[in-house]
Amino acid sequence: QVQLVESGGGLVQAGGSLGLTCQASGFSVNVNDMHWYRQAPGKEREYVATITKNEETMYADSVKGRFTISRDGAKRRVFLQMSSLKPEDTAVYYCHFVRGTFTLWGQGTQVTVSS
Repeated sequence: QVQLVESGGGLVQAGGSLGLTCQASGFSVNVNDMHWYRQAPGKEREYVATITKNEETMYADSVKGRFTISRDGAKRRVFLQMSSLKPEDTAVYYCHFVRGTFTLWGQGTQVTVSS
């Protein structure tokens, strides 16, 4: 079964850190670009970060320098390490994979940053 399952969300104070994990099943995270997105209440889903199959990383300007995306191919996991968190980082965070016309989202994990 091809699926993505996120975990690691929670409540953290502003300035704190949190790590998210995306567990993939049914495909390799090593040979595909993997992405993180987020959706805040009342807002559209927005792009956060990418790790490519060549291990290049890309970030939205809003998280650059604070978030780090990485992966463990052997365990089929993708990580998002978040630091210096701000209240505006509060959102449901989603792992995402797309190849051609096939697109896959996880169920999301809630991150809440208190001021």
